[in-house]
Order: sequence, then structure tokens, then C-alpha cells
Amino acid sequence: MRLPLFAALLTLATPALAQDREVSIPGPQGALHGALLTPKQAKAVVVIIPGSGPTDRDGNNPLGVRAQNLKLLAEGLAQQGVASIRIDKRGLFSSAAAIANANAVTIADYAADARAWAAFAAKEAGLPCAWLVGHSEGGLVALAAGNAPTICGQVLVSSLGRPYGEVIRAQLKANPANAPVLADAYRALDALAAGKTIDVSGFHPALQQLFNPAVQPFLIDAFRQNPRELAAALKGPVMIVQGQADLQVTQADAAALKGGAPFAELLLVPGVNHVLKHVDGTPGDNLASYSIPDRPIAREVVDGIASFVTNPAR
Repeated sequence: MRLPLFAALLTLATPALAQDREVSIPGPQGALHGALLTPKQAKAVVVIIPGSGPTDRDGNNPLGVRAQNLKLLAEGLAQQGVASIRIDKRGLFSSAAAIANANAVTIADYAADARAWAAFAAKEAGLPCAWLVGHSEGGLVALAAGNAPTICGQVLVSSLGRPYGEVIRAQLKANPANAPVLADAYRALDALAAGKTIDVSGFHPALQQLFNPAVQPFLIDAFRQNPRELAAALKGPVMIVQGQADLQVTQADAAALKGGAPFAELLLVPGVNHVLKHVDGTPGDNLASYSIPDRPIAREVVDGIASFVTNPAR
């Protein structure tokens, strides 16, 4: 069937989207895998680091998050000439063979992987260095990766600015429905912050999941990290991106990061939530957006990051 003339012209005028290519690098016990998205003549390349728990390279996880926000971010960046690698964390999804126990990791382990991915990404793109774009807990990983010749700088998106335990405490307290379980939650947080595991078998099922004994060693390690101090140690360009409708990580975190790295560029995006999508201001729509993969990513986020990584010294 022939297309109408205007449709044919539109098809000719629209550049083909870059296609994902599966890539891998060595991991501790097996390969780490990711998806490389490379537009023609890439101006910059980024490594996109996913957030906490079983979150995959696209930003989704089996606990009900299907926002696809990291895939949408990569596609948006590609349209502006920025290549990317979206990674699966060691022990999870396509990187499952990299380590036998996905919970037997530390932030330093993830940071080492991020540095290795940056070196690989830079080589693949034919550029001297790659940017680390960390989302949520991925921002903590990007911070811990620190300074390296193949890391151009860090882009911290919806990223923790306070110690992990403080953020979880604030999140729990912010929901009035959590009042009956706060005492137990605070006991667990205090124990983990002190470097001790805690028996949660008598806790509410939701708290048993949050403080699962299998993940407590990782939480103890994560609780030791101070994002503000890590930001202060960075020597390259830094950008902080924070949605003002984020229910999980707040502007207090962005302010803390900015306090540690006063030289950082700060982008506050009105009406945008944790998964980088515009929401209408109601809690219902905010939470619903986590499971709507075809809701577009906020254009301001894509534009801001693309502009920064292609011209960080402006």
C-alpha cells in the first residue's frame, strides 16, 4: 500500500533510531552484560547505572516497577547524539553469572563495575572518557566510583544526598500508615547503622521484606556511605538532576549533594517524579506512573543531561 505523500516525506525526514546492541565485560565470576545504544557520530557516551534492588537495565523490577525510565532516557539521549550503555548489575538478570549470590555485594563492588564499564564505553565510542549517570542508588554508585581517567564526570539523577539509613527513615515516617511499625523499623535502622544484623522474624511482613536477612550485610555497607562526602571528593564535572515531585528522594538530597560539591550544576525539574515522568500532583498519579512504560520521560531531564555531557564547561 502506498503512503500518502506527507507520510512518505515524514518517514524520509525522520532519522532511524539507533538499535540496542548487547555488550559484555568481564565480571568477578562471569560476564557483566549491558545494552549499547550508539547514534552516528556520538558526541558523548554515558553509562546508566540503575537503582536499588532487582532493578534491571531499563529501570524496571519484578516488584511492580515497569516505568522503563532508563530505556527511555537512553533513547532520548541517542536522539541528541549521546551514546549510552545501560547495565545489569552483577548477579542480576543478564549479569546473573557474574556472581553466585547477588546479595553478596558492596557499593565498592558496584563502583568497580562502573569504572570498568566507563573504560569500555569510552573505547567503544572512540572517546577519551564516559560519563556515569546514576539513578537513585545508582547515583551513590557513581559517586563511589570517584575519579578515574576514563570517567568524564558524574550525573546524579534522583540520587541520595544523605546516608541511606536517613533516607529510609524519612520515607517510612512520611507515610502515616506506617505509624504502627515505625518502632520496629527504627530499631532495625539503628542496628544496621551500627554495623549489626538484626532478627526481624517477628516484624511486620513488609518490614521483613525491607530488612530481609539476606540483604542486611549490603545495607550495613550502604549505610556507611556518605553521599555528601563522596561528592566533595569528586574532581570532574558533576550534574545533579532532581524532580520536584519525587516521593522517594527529595530536594533535601539534592541540596546535600550540592553542599558537598558546590561546583555542581543543579537541575530542579517541576512536576517530575522519581521515575523521571511528569505527574499531575496527586499521589495516585505519581505512583501509577511507575507502572506505565509508555508515559514519556520528562523532556527537561533528557535535554538537561544531553546538554551537560556534550558541553560540561559552558
